[in-house]
Amino acid sequence: MRAACLLAVLIAGAIASCDKAHTVDLTLVDDQFIPDHLTFQHDVPYRLHVENRGKETHEVTAPAFFASAEIENPDALNSYRTDIVLQPSETKDLYFTARRPGSYDLRCADHDWDGMLGGITVE
Repeated sequence: MRAACLLAVLIAGAIASCDKAHTVDLTLVDDQFIPDHLTFQHDVPYRLHVENRGKETHEVTAPAFFASAEIENPDALNSYRTDIVLQPSETKDLYFTARRPGSYDLRCADHDWDGMLGGITVE
């Protein structure tokens, strides 16, 4: 099933819904993550659905978390695999499995100075 999801990315340029992936929504507005803390279970497949409802470009910057997870569609991340970058009104889905329990920082690289901060916990 997961291979079929990845194949859909290659063929259609978008990921079809994976039956086994748990969906978690993250909304970006100007200078805020909603919710500002995400919790995942390790070794469970997830679909992180991210939507930028702000008027500016925003990032989901979590380099330590992304490095520790098994990412199925790394093209959703920037070339350094540290950020998901979204223009206003853009949405992206990241399919991953968190492998290492722990706490990880979450921030918007361009707006952390203005309080656009959060966290990720992998249990």
